[in-house]
Amino acid sequence: MVYTLTVHLYCNSHPESIPRLKAKLIEASRVYNKDRETVDWIVMQDVHDPRAFTIVERFETEATFDPYVIPLLERPMDLRRHEELDTSEAIDVPS
Repeated sequence: MVYTLTVHLYCNSHPESIPRLKAKLIEASRVYNKDRETVDWIVMQDVHDPRAFTIVERFETEATFDPYVIPLLERPMDLRRHEELDTSEAIDVPS
């Protein structure tokens, strides 16, 4: 089963923070995607609000990430933990 984290980050208003945060997230993605237990580590930037970012982290087991990013945020991370559903077998859906 894959362990998935969805993290929503909102950058502070300091002019240098968006490019710094963006660079750190790209760097983190490149590093974490090389890890054996990482299934995928995807970073996204909102198309309407350049201060809003989303990370989708997919691991074979639970993992953590934080220290550099927290000082660059205006509000706390919105961290959501998910476990992917097993869709490998047919299922009867009640009507």
